[in-house]
Amino acid sequence: MSPASTGASTTVGAASSASVPSTPLDTDSRLTPGGPGYRRMSFALFLAGVATFALLYSTQALLPLISGDFGVAASRASWTVAAATGGLALFVLPMSALSERYGRRTVMTASLGVAVGVGLLVPFAPSLGTLVVLRAVQGAALAGLPASATAYLAEEVRPKALVTAIGLFVAGNSVGGMSGRVITGWVAQEWGWRVAVGVIGALAVACAIAFRLLLPAPRHFKAGSLAPRVLVGTVRAHLADPLLRRLYAIGALFMTVFGGVYTVIGYRLTEAPFSLPQGIVGSIFLVYLVGTVSASTAGRLVGRLGRRGALYLAGGTTAAGLLLSLADSLVLVLLGLVLITAGFFAGHAVASSAVGRTATTGRAQASALYQSAYYIGSSAGSTVGALAFHSGGWAGTVGVGVLAVLGVVAITLSGTRAARRETLVPAH
Repeated sequence: MSPASTGASTTVGAASSASVPSTPLDTDSRLTPGGPGYRRMSFALFLAGVATFALLYSTQALLPLISGDFGVAASRASWTVAAATGGLALFVLPMSALSERYGRRTVMTASLGVAVGVGLLVPFAPSLGTLVVLRAVQGAALAGLPASATAYLAEEVRPKALVTAIGLFVAGNSVGGMSGRVITGWVAQEWGWRVAVGVIGALAVACAIAFRLLLPAPRHFKAGSLAPRVLVGTVRAHLADPLLRRLYAIGALFMTVFGGVYTVIGYRLTEAPFSLPQGIVGSIFLVYLVGTVSASTAGRLVGRLGRRGALYLAGGTTAAGLLLSLADSLVLVLLGLVLITAGFFAGHAVASSAVGRTATTGRAQASALYQSAYYIGSSAGSTVGALAFHSGGWAGTVGVGVLAVLGVVAITLSGTRAARRETLVPAH
């Protein structure tokens, strides 16, 4: 048990101490499941996760329509996704520094507000270039959400409940990603991709307002410094930690798989032998509900298998889904997507929560580095996955994903070996 969660012992008067045993008093004021404020906080951050992923990936299910509208190939249209995730990856560290100085809730509110505002402009983009620029700005604005949310939870929630709390935030990501793609698919089928992304913008407005009204004021935040020297020193210390480096790489590789698969799957399903209409293709993203479940139960998974055991299981599940998706059967492809989604969200929840628990100082920077690696993986997966599909079909995209999963397994195995070596070193 961590020092912060240890209760203090007291006695009920000297005269009665012999007859009434001393009882521990819980002095930890951080939130815990069932306690006051926990549900409001969980729902607020759940809605923030919904808005973040709905906006960030609002064009992903629409790429075939965007390709047709602007007359470009999949590899060029995919930049509407890669630009957003790339902007987030580049700005997440500076935004985390602002959250250390001005507070998590303030930065999350401002970031979501700007991203929503840009989202309302996206439907009016006159060219692909303008659309890509707007998406990059939107991604940069959203950078204030992920790292600040993780740091907020690490500060305001008790350690034993942290994996579950972050899992709920990640579950919001999955719901946002799913609803955004399903809604845009059906709306675009009737009224085009521009109206579809406009509807997502309106949904994000509602989520942003509810988020700000529900999120409890932070009680354990301590303002840090914006001095570049302090920031560089904190980042350097995090990058020097072998465990954090492994977690950052794992997050990037998991997202490489996910970004590649879901950027390309729309093209595969609208082409032969499936030839599905856009609305049905959008509904395929209902499998994100599986991610909602796997992310929210990640805490129990770690409790049973340990962190590395949970990562092995997540990687194996993702790889099995990739291989299954190679079949020319729609049922098997859908089952493959279910396994890929379950494995990805479980692995992401486990790795991101481990970052929050490992970093004892500069949590926002530690989380920001994870998020930066994670979204670099998303940009790389979107771009490389589309290029692989262009040159080798779906098998090429699957090949990229399998290589990334093998990287996750190799890194986790190196962590297992490092832990074993530490237990064999005699104490002095």
